[in-house]
Amino acid sequence: MQTENLFQPFAIEFKTTDDCPVKPHKHTFFELVYILDGKGIHHINQNKFPYEPGNLFLLMPMDMHHFNVTTTTSFLFIRFNNVYLNAQKSSDKGQLGEWIQKLEYIFQNSSHPEGCILRNPLDRPLTKAVLDAIMLELKNEQTLHQELLQQLVNTLITIVARNISLIVRDTMPAATQQHMSMEMLHYIHRYIYEPEKLKAEAMAAHFNISLNYISEYFKKHTNETLQQYIINYKLSLVTVRLAHSDMRLNEIAWELGFTDESHLTKTFKKYKGMSPAAYRKNLPAIAS
Repeated sequence: MQTENLFQPFAIEFKTTDDCPVKPHKHTFFELVYILDGKGIHHINQNKFPYEPGNLFLLMPMDMHHFNVTTTTSFLFIRFNNVYLNAQKSSDKGQLGEWIQKLEYIFQNSSHPEGCILRNPLDRPLTKAVLDAIMLELKNEQTLHQELLQQLVNTLITIVARNISLIVRDTMPAATQQHMSMEMLHYIHRYIYEPEKLKAEAMAAHFNISLNYISEYFKKHTNETLQQYIINYKLSLVTVRLAHSDMRLNEIAWELGFTDESHLTKTFKKYKGMSPAAYRKNLPAIAS
């Protein structure tokens, strides 16, 4: 598996192709992929997402992805890394600097859907306008070219961060916007594939909280028990795989730490009211 690196704070690439522009690969940086024209399938971490003009995808470091191009597609790739985020943060000590610091935290810690990141309808025309400006500046390099591109990239990153923040806010109780409870949620998202680190003993040690108090603290700030939240988050990942991948149930069970396929089926049915197989079979009806 090829792993790409970025040796500058940010980079922009425009590409039009009838074929997959890159083979399945990973990279050590953040990448925004905007679809200017064309249709096809974007494969991200074993999941499949149809793409069309106006879609914007955010790829995190070490995400694996590639494209199957159905019709001639124009891509705009915008790549940036922690060096870029840290540079923006340190260059402004006021409100912008504080916001960039929040962006860094959001990108590093938030779980986000792997499909099109634009969930706020009002941000779609704004995103297109920013990316049109980036394309224009790439074609006509003028005085302060790099500085203007940097400001446009900052604007785009801010739009993405707002959409991630909206998703996080809309899917969690307002009380979870508090300090350590949010840290706990991000910890769960990060280690959802490592069951040992999600045990109450491990989390209590990590957050320096009494083992007898951690469950009470978590429920107080999220209205869910620690175990309930972990199960619900796992099942949300299961539904993504059922909807957007061809993974077998035993593969999903193994990936997400269920004992076996039977354990996954029993848990899914308890919380979702149907078996995983029935959910996958009835996806068109569920989506409508």
